[in-house]
Parts: sequence; structure tokens; C-alpha cells
Amino acid sequence: MGTDTVRTRAADETAGLRREQRGWYFYDWACSVYSTSVLTVFLGPYLTAVAERAADSDGYVHPLGVPVRAGSFFAYSVSLSVILAVVVMPLVGSAADRTGRKKPLLAAAAYTGAAATTGMFFLDGDRYLLGGVLLVVANAAQSVGMMLYNSYLPQIAPPEQRDAVSSRGWAFGYAAGSMVLVADLVLYSAHDSFGLTETAAVRICLASAGLWWGAFTLVPLRRLRDRHARVERATAPGLRQLAATVRDLRRYPLTLGFLLAYLIYNDGIQTVISQASVYGSQELGLGQSTLIVAVLLVQVLAVAGALTMGRLARTYGAQRTILGSLVAWTVTLAAGYFLPAKAPVFFFVLAAGIGLVLGGSQALSRSLFSHLVPPGKEAEYFSAYEMSDRGMSWLGPLLFGVTYQLTGSYRSAIISLVAFFVIGFALLARVPVRRAIAEAGNPVPGKI
Repeated sequence: MGTDTVRTRAADETAGLRREQRGWYFYDWACSVYSTSVLTVFLGPYLTAVAERAADSDGYVHPLGVPVRAGSFFAYSVSLSVILAVVVMPLVGSAADRTGRKKPLLAAAAYTGAAATTGMFFLDGDRYLLGGVLLVVANAAQSVGMMLYNSYLPQIAPPEQRDAVSSRGWAFGYAAGSMVLVADLVLYSAHDSFGLTETAAVRICLASAGLWWGAFTLVPLRRLRDRHARVERATAPGLRQLAATVRDLRRYPLTLGFLLAYLIYNDGIQTVISQASVYGSQELGLGQSTLIVAVLLVQVLAVAGALTMGRLARTYGAQRTILGSLVAWTVTLAAGYFLPAKAPVFFFVLAAGIGLVLGGSQALSRSLFSHLVPPGKEAEYFSAYEMSDRGMSWLGPLLFGVTYQLTGSYRSAIISLVAFFVIGFALLARVPVRRAIAEAGNPVPGKI
């Protein structure tokens, strides 16, 4: 084979990977709007209000005959969606690796979630049960879709490019979330000017996230390619498949060590995200508009943070950069403990600090884990990673709640979360990532 032919094939392969990478970014662009506008901002308060309208005189609704406080219905629905995702993800991940047909499974997950989210337009009156079902389906579908999406990373990016590619993906997601959230806030704040009721404006915001998700998913579906399947093996039922994945992970103790570190520090990250608004409203006495602007600020700065930390990883390696971000998280929480009440400017500074480290911490954790996955098991192992990301984040809220219950202080509750970053730092620092990558059967990049 001639030298020119080899060079042409190499150039074609490089161009093909770049095309896939650009398409891959757009799935984060497509589905992140659901996380930002639906799950973080609008659905919780709205679904709670719908459940309260349907509640009896004691404040309870009765889905399938089970008495549930209306104020707890949203949280229980999210929990149920996590349980469903934990059962389904290992099944889908194993099937994706076994057949090599990730793209049809990604399409099924994405359009199931998009359809459920779009259906939230019909969430009105006292239809709380419809809202709960749609939330469970959409949330579980997003988890499955993200697992499949993440599992493409080792296939579309050479080892030396993964930090940058992963960071750009997160940046795309945060950029889309920021854009749509601005549009949603304009529609919501000025609903009278558009001839809409407040309820109608919220329903449009919810449904438009589903339409956005479905429309932009077309881009990755056109550009991503399926690869050859690994050796076929039977797929076990849901929980048995999860157990099989965990047993297989034990063959790679260093990969499992990274997952444990990630589970700990990511639990801290997710708890800060979910409880920051509670801290702002209850401890600092800030209004809803201030909290929404803070959410938007986090989204915008997370774009810059993800890209900047991706560049830092080129020089210092992903592991060191993540360790540095955990130090930054600790400093940010310590500063948050001393924030004065009724001072929005200082809360915005705290939000800026969170935004700058948020995207990079997540993006580099994903790219580092991609090096630790044995070839041919990308989707199955990323199902375990996604469960660490979404399905196991309960210790942080528990510690936050218990600390508040014992002390009566949200300041004590927020500073208690430092433990997750300190322990996560210690566990991650102990993982010899170069040896872990080699033991997983992957090439070791120059900087890691």
C-alpha cells in the first residue's frame, strides 16, 4: 500500500472523527435544556402547585391509593425516576455494547424523553398524576440517553483529545441551557404582554424544552456512527445485569477506585447545586428573581469554566486539574458560609465561583473515566458512571438535612458539604491513573 494512500486514509479518518465530535456536542446542546429549564427552574414549583390543587383537606394526594403530601410529590417522582434509571441503564448499556447499535438506542431514549417533556404542556388543573408519570419517564430517559452519549467519547476522540472534546461538550450544554433559560424568563416575566396567563407561560416553557431536545437530537443521530459489536453474550434482567456489571468492575480495582472517588465528590457537587437556592432563600433571605439570575449566571460561567479547565488539563493533566477544582469547591463553600444576608451581590459572586468550577469538574471527570473503561464495554461501564452521577447522590442531601436538623443553621449545613470534597480529593489522589489506564487495556496519553 502506497504512502499517499495511507495518508489519505488517515486524513479521511481524522475528518470523520471531527465530524462525529461536532455532532456529539449537539446532544449536550439538545438535552441540557431539560435539566436547566425543566428540572432546575420550572417543574418543581409548578408540579407542586398542581398537586396542592388536587390535594384533600389534609394536604395529601393519593396516587394509586398511596397517601402522599402534595409538597413531597415532586421529590418522590424524581426518586422513582432514579430507581427506574438504575434498573434500565445496565440493560441498555449491555445491549449497546453487545450489538454495537448505540445510535438506535440513543434515538429511542432521546425521543422518549423529548415526547414526555413536550407532553408537559397538558399538565394543567389538578393533573398531578400525569405530571408525575411524565417526569419519571423524561428523567429516566435522560439518564439512559446521557449514558449512551457519554459512552461514545472513547470511540470518537483519541486519548490526547478527550479532555478538550469532553469540555466542549459540557460547554455546548451550558450554552444552550443559558440561551433557552433567558428566553423562558422573558416569556415568564412578561407573560401578560404576550397575552398569556402565568400557568400557560410555564407550560410553554416546559413543552418547548421537549421540542428543543427532539429537534437538535437529529444532529448527533446524523453524524455519529455505530461500531462493531464485541463478542455476544446474554443480557440478564435489570438488577442481575447491574450485579454483573459491578462484578466485572471488580476485575479493575483502580477503575473502581476512581468511581468511588467520583461518587463522593460528585455527591457534594450535586448537593451544592440542589441546595444552593434553599440556602439563598432561607438563610440569606434572597428573592426568587435573585435566585433565578444566580442560576443563569452559573450556566453562563460554566461554559467558560469548562473550556478553561480543558486547557489547563493539557498542561497539568486531567487528574491534577480535577484535584485543583476540588480545592476550589472547598474554598467556595467556605466563602459561602460567611456570606451576609440580604446581599445579592455576594451571592452572585458565590454563583460565579460555582459556575467556574462546575463544568470543568464534570467534563474532566467524564474524560478521565473514559480512559479507564476496558475496550468494548463503554456503554456498560458508563451506565455505572451515570448511576454514580444521578442514582447515588443521596448522602449529600441527607448530611445537609441532618446537619440543619441538629443545628438549626443552614450555614452549618452548607459547610458540612466540605467533607465530600476533602474525602473525594484524598481518594482521587490515591488512584495511580497511568497504571489504571494500562490495566484497562488502553493507551496511556502523555498528559493525564
